Amino acid sequence: MSVIGGLREALGGSPVAQAAYRGVLTSRLGAERWALAMRVPSGPATGRILAYHSIGTPSWGANDVSPADFERHLQIAADDGWSFATPAEVMAHPERKQLALTFDDGVTSVLTNAVPVLRHHHIPATMFAVTGWADGGRPDGLAEVLDWAGLAKLQDAGVSVASHSANHRDFGRLDADAALRELVDSRERMEAMLDVEVREFAIPFGQSQNWTAAAGRAAAEAGYTTVYAQSVHTRPAGTVPRTFITRIDKPKIFRAALAGAYDGWEEWFLGPRADPATTTP
Repeated sequence: MSVIGGLREALGGSPVAQAAYRGVLTSRLGAERWALAMRVPSGPATGRILAYHSIGTPSWGANDVSPADFERHLQIAADDGWSFATPAEVMAHPERKQLALTFDDGVTSVLTNAVPVLRHHHIPATMFAVTGWADGGRPDGLAEVLDWAGLAKLQDAGVSVASHSANHRDFGRLDADAALRELVDSRERMEAMLDVEVREFAIPFGQSQNWTAAAGRAAAEAGYTTVYAQSVHTRPAGTVPRTFITRIDKPKIFRAALAGAYDGWEEWFLGPRADPATTTP
């Protein structure tokens, strides 16, 4: 058993134990990101797709970036000579110093806190939403995530909306049939509710252990043409790299992320692996 697996088993599954577990992981995340920021790679900047989650939803833990830090990130990028583009534009011209902004999970705070800033600066963005959550399928319902009307408001504001699965399952633990159902159900539901063609998909949790070759084949069969990871050098084969941005990413760490300091790094899995159908981000 891995060190992280042993830690999870030792702490158990109670809410208090899981809170302690997440606290350990957040501390580890901070220590490693600060250490890596001390040795930033040299070389020319290349295009990069950033993976955000919530913007002012503290319950999202390490995945939550405060509104003030989010605005600071945009200012740093502009001051350092980055321009903003869509993921397709970054992939088409990786040699250009361009950033694409993406958000996972369909969290309400993106609409309330990020979209006004994005619209003011005419910055494009993509939201990867969980269709089952938009239907009210999270344990706390729609308390922190957008319903279909909210996702439509994102579209009206110029944000592209694509799939993050039907139920935020860990595809590293699904067989081919279950993966295909998640992928097809999400695409069909989103196309029906938002009147949009869905061909892009972001892997829930997004790390190397959360995707398989069978899942990749299922994604192609389900009609997806682009699958995004939440890692760079360690990403699963056939996926598009994204750089994970976290709540601890103050200016030095954020600049290190843009320079590729975390391209060979992965976060530890933050959710309880025993029940992938009910995990949160």
